[in-house]
Amino acid sequence: MNDDIMRSCTLCPRMCRADRTTRHGFCGEGSMVRAAKAYLHKWEEPCISGTNGSGTVFFTGCPLRCCFCQNHEISSAGKGAPITDERLGEIFLELQTQGAHNINLVTGTHFVPNIINALDSCGDRLNIPVAFNCGGYERTETIELLRGYCSVFMPDFKYCSDEAAVKYSSAPGYAEYCIRAIEKMIAIAGSLRFDENGLMQSGVIVRHLVLPGHYRDSLKILDMLSEYKNDIMLSLMCQYTPCFRAYEHKELSRRVFTYEYEKVRSAAADIGFQGYEQERSSAQAVYTPLFDLSGIL
Repeated sequence: MNDDIMRSCTLCPRMCRADRTTRHGFCGEGSMVRAAKAYLHKWEEPCISGTNGSGTVFFTGCPLRCCFCQNHEISSAGKGAPITDERLGEIFLELQTQGAHNINLVTGTHFVPNIINALDSCGDRLNIPVAFNCGGYERTETIELLRGYCSVFMPDFKYCSDEAAVKYSSAPGYAEYCIRAIEKMIAIAGSLRFDENGLMQSGVIVRHLVLPGHYRDSLKILDMLSEYKNDIMLSLMCQYTPCFRAYEHKELSRRVFTYEYEKVRSAAADIGFQGYEQERSSAQAVYTPLFDLSGIL
């Protein structure tokens, strides 16, 4: 892929136009991939993790600034190691050899050109689905670059309210960017498709994390997604645990109450979404990966 994209970066909605070959963009990263972990992740949705696990690569940096980010060590603090695009391709193949059901690219928006280079280097040696796992704050132009490379998309849909998006993630226009990105992902991935073992081969899983005190915002998100209910799976999450800078906001300094999650869960059922719900026991920091650079170097 043409590396000129990195010389005036517009990969994410920040449109910072940084020359990332000489300095960092808003994402905090330059033009060379940095990543913090690559392993078989067994705690994704069942159709992604299966029995062996999802071949997950956690990239350093992020276009968002979420105050409650569980992965803040890598998204904001910069933990990770630099690797070449060729090494990234090798990592994909190593994960496949270990039995991964898919390649799971976590927060890779700002490295899309590198990811495409890495996938090109794999050629037909990589024969498992590739999933793009992102925060939902995406440009359709960047998602379009992944056509023919990614068959599964796993975006978050964090906020309907622009006030919340700005307050907690410094992301103006979040909902509009997110819904347009989801439409593009559906257009690329096509209909939901699974193999004989129930593993997703193509399709879109939209994830929504219910935040404490914001279940009404969640209900509005469900309304926005309702017209796509036959084209997506919905993964409704209750795992919110206060961390990082969440304690700067009183309303985010607790876990989600059962009644808040139940209101959202019930509304999703009434609309008729297909997908997944989380058990309340998932709201524990223990489920956050240890970013120890394993599988990277």
